[in-house]
Amino acid sequence: MNGRKRHIVCLAAILALLLGGVCFSEAAAQRKRKSSVVKAMEEEKAREEAVIEARRKAMEAARPQGELLQFIVEDGDTIFVDELQAARIWQKLPRQKGREWRKYYRLVHNFSKAYPYALVAKKLVIQADSTIAADKLKGAKREKYIAQVQEELFDVFEGQMRKLTVSQGALIMKLIDREVGKSSYNIIKGYKSGITAGFWQGIAKMFGSDLKAPYDPEGEDEATEELVKLWEAGEFDGLYYSLFWKWPPTVDIPSKYL
Repeated sequence: MNGRKRHIVCLAAILALLLGGVCFSEAAAQRKRKSSVVKAMEEEKAREEAVIEARRKAMEAARPQGELLQFIVEDGDTIFVDELQAARIWQKLPRQKGREWRKYYRLVHNFSKAYPYALVAKKLVIQADSTIAADKLKGAKREKYIAQVQEELFDVFEGQMRKLTVSQGALIMKLIDREVGKSSYNIIKGYKSGITAGFWQGIAKMFGSDLKAPYDPEGEDEATEELVKLWEAGEFDGLYYSLFWKWPPTVDIPSKYL
């Protein structure tokens, strides 16, 4: 493993993670600059929806609460019947061989370490948007807030993210695109500048990565998307155990960032 290559790609992933919320905060500020006419239309629509929702709740409250459980009668006995959600049972699989299986094993392992950071980036976007909007931060105050957040996050995450492999760093950037809705290139560009983003893109290209690469859930990233769905369903740990005969590694992320 080329140490310099690992450093470059993971540093780009760190930039995307730490700066992810900033350009979206700018987008939030732009959204707040809508014309008064558009705002009035939105407020009127909201009032109409509120009236409809109030009527729906009133009708719902007037209905009998609960529902009858289905049953059958056999030989004079009443047997109640209900439908339960299917549960997936994972078992240890024998070690599979072949190029495609090795690729899949690597993807599953890398995903277990990369996805938590993408979820952190998503939370940072929401937090940055809400803080800047609620406090109406502009100019120097906004820049000071961003600098404080960036310094804090570097202290917390820089050391452990530098231990990630090149593949894991690249996967983080792809997953950030999925969760946040923008590529690492556009995130860095939105916060720093097009020149800075172009510089990091050039470095990444030298080592076989691409900060502009979009997340493609129906193409190149289809297998990754399946892992995301398993994670959301609470089944990823079971899959990992079935493949590696042990639980996935723990990613040490403070609870305030989860």
